Amino acid sequence: MIARPWVLLLAAGASRRFGSPKQLARIGGESLLRRMARVAIAVAPGRCVVVLGAAAPRLRRELRRLPVTIVVNGQWRKGLSRSIAAGIDALPQSARAALILLVDQAAIGPAELELLSAAWRKSPRSIVAARAGGVLGPPAILPRHLFRDLRRLRGDRGARELLRDPLRRVIAFEIPGAAADIDRPADLARIRGGRVRARTP
Repeated sequence: MIARPWVLLLAAGASRRFGSPKQLARIGGESLLRRMARVAIAVAPGRCVVVLGAAAPRLRRELRRLPVTIVVNGQWRKGLSRSIAAGIDALPQSARAALILLVDQAAIGPAELELLSAAWRKSPRSIVAARAGGVLGPPAILPRHLFRDLRRLRGDRGARELLRDPLRRVIAFEIPGAAADIDRPADLARIRGGRVRARTP
């Protein structure tokens, strides 16, 4: 059996800059949340945890009939780090690594996640992360021995401090689409207009 990380799809934010829950924005006839959940499932079938927070009851409906585990982060106002911790706490003891994916990374598809997964399989104690514009960030795979460090993170910077730690071994892949997150309606318009390639599973 091919070793696969568990995917933590982080979708708990309030989307203040977007003006409404961006998780519900439509791309290609489906919500952003459902689209990214399908991307996660494509590379890690049966191994996807979706972390919700703000507007959780509405968002939960978008995940109907998908084989995902839903976790509601009651501390979503404290930043991305609390969503990571909630997702890590939901993983089984058998989980060897967590692939952190943000719900608004709409230009990321299964091919990019499989590239990271293949590199992790070759070096399972290393961090494997995307690099875009010289910046390391998600999607990123962090092995189990770092789960305790992930639980200790605070604020809204996510796991970036671990990725930038010179004492950690990080394998980086240039993935331009990793920088194309959706924060404002104009970002969504660029995705819809094809100015940023958006892949589907």
